[in-house]
Amino acid sequence: MKKILIILILAGAANFAYQEWQQVDRSGRAIPIESVEAPETSDRWRAGEQVQGVGMVLRVLSDDNEGSRHQRFILELSSGRTVLVAHNIDLAPRISSLRTGDSVAFYGEFEPNERGGVIHWTHHDPQRRHVGGWLEHKGVRYE
Repeated sequence: MKKILIILILAGAANFAYQEWQQVDRSGRAIPIESVEAPETSDRWRAGEQVQGVGMVLRVLSDDNEGSRHQRFILELSSGRTVLVAHNIDLAPRISSLRTGDSVAFYGEFEPNERGGVIHWTHHDPQRRHVGGWLEHKGVRYE
């Protein structure tokens, strides 16, 4: 009985410490620790998670003009993972000077797929129902 009580106390203390160290985004929602440490922990990202990191542009793709227009490019993270960035250019400015080899920092929502995943919501939400994201390229923030 004493062992169970000790385990419960330690688990409660660990949970409290974890919550104290979490970072908070603009809307007051906790940002998971895995995303704050990105890209080194990018292999642990989960669907729908807000993530932050930096990657090198491997390829600039053509825009997706179906529905909302999106600028698309593939980033390679330091972990070796590649992700597609789908940046809504109806809601945020396009990165017009983007080239292969450039470094891009990002904050957006991750969705996994068989090729590594997609980062989207890299812009503000005009209806304020979703956490605003951003991209940074050559010292300029696009949100």
